[in-house]
Amino acid sequence: MEMKMNLQLRQRQQLVMTPRLQQALKLLQLPTLELEQVLKNEVQANPLLEIEEDDDDEQDRAQREHADEPQAGNLDNWEDIFNDGFDMQYQEKEDLSEDFVERVPVHRQSAGDKLQRQLRMVTSDAELLRIGEYIIGSLDDRGFLTVGLDEIRNVFHIGESRAREALILVQSLEPPGIAARDLPECLLLQLAARGMADSLVARIIRDHFKELMQRKYQEIARKLKLGVEEVQEAARYIGELDPKPGLELSSEEPHYIIPDLVVEEVDGEYVIYLNDRHLPRLRIADSYKDYLRKASKDTKDYVQGKLNQAQWLIRTVEQRRATMVKVMAAIIEEQSDFFERGPQALRPLTLQQVASKIGMHESTVSRVTNNKTVQTPRGIFQLKYFFSSSLSTEDGEEVSAKAAKSRIQEIVSKEEKKRPLSDQKIADILRQEGLMIARRTVAKYREQLGILPARLRKEF
Repeated sequence: MEMKMNLQLRQRQQLVMTPRLQQALKLLQLPTLELEQVLKNEVQANPLLEIEEDDDDEQDRAQREHADEPQAGNLDNWEDIFNDGFDMQYQEKEDLSEDFVERVPVHRQSAGDKLQRQLRMVTSDAELLRIGEYIIGSLDDRGFLTVGLDEIRNVFHIGESRAREALILVQSLEPPGIAARDLPECLLLQLAARGMADSLVARIIRDHFKELMQRKYQEIARKLKLGVEEVQEAARYIGELDPKPGLELSSEEPHYIIPDLVVEEVDGEYVIYLNDRHLPRLRIADSYKDYLRKASKDTKDYVQGKLNQAQWLIRTVEQRRATMVKVMAAIIEEQSDFFERGPQALRPLTLQQVASKIGMHESTVSRVTNNKTVQTPRGIFQLKYFFSSSLSTEDGEEVSAKAAKSRIQEIVSKEEKKRPLSDQKIADILRQEGLMIARRTVAKYREQLGILPARLRKEF
């Protein structure tokens, strides 16, 4: 067999992920808060970038904008990168009613610090302090103890009674239920702190916890020779106890949701605003002209490179803002019934539908909607919330799966508690309303909503 070598010329298309393209994709999908930090870092790294101050007068700003117009050949167009195309019209809200400024304390006391301070107040025994601190350091976020008494004994070479003494000491700290080894012990510690260690509620937890979790109230009542109503009342009381007392000591500050977009109804129409008033407005520093006038060739090349980067970044950020508004406008148009009537009116919607509507690629719409939130007259939602699969109706129309879930939740909330509706009955009700849905689909949606089966929802 004869081996031959030859050359063949083939033409093919291939997307090359250049560093600039990677940065554009990153900027597009970043939430506003993260973008703020990225832009501040860019200002630190590029001497030709500076943050525009609020007290700049309009004439200076107009001159700078004219001076900063990108030169031909220096910048990649968004259309070139994504093959998308859009107009640059958007509305910017000058003054939102709220400033979301988080005050950061100089020092945050951890959960362990709080417990150790309490521990030092209740004992001066050096050994108990050491063992107690070890126990506190072995608690998880819920406040549960993650090690057993045997490990504590082995670490400190002590007897079981001494280890138990230290554990009881830590369990006496606030909040009640801390350092429990399981959920029943956590609940019993809280009852003991309320003087209810020998109550019916405590007895149910100690002796019938498994049946309680399965809501087998009739079985518990039969074993305790009580009425079902008494057991059910005890279960309600237990439900008011804290299953995760450690969270009360959490050192984390509350996380505030800061929407990237705001939609408001003005004179019967929905207006979109970008919630980016705290985003630094970038501009090209005037000083670069002086550098170019008296600099060497190497310096000029360096300055020109930084100038190109700065101009490209400014334009990319502006295009990101316009793209976000354009995608949100398309969502409002497609989901107009939601804005008028709420979640039950959500229509089936895909990323491809929005992409086709605004002439962009589906991947671009996906990046725009990823990790972004919008504040609407009906609450704050992830942009992904407005996209949903479809279910068929009797008259051939399609209904969003989210709308079906909302209706299931409403039906369950209004059912008679003594006679909860089965999945089949809920499916029948939805079918009567024109929504063609199977029992197993109802069961799946019910589980996703965290709703218990009918037999566990029954009350007496």
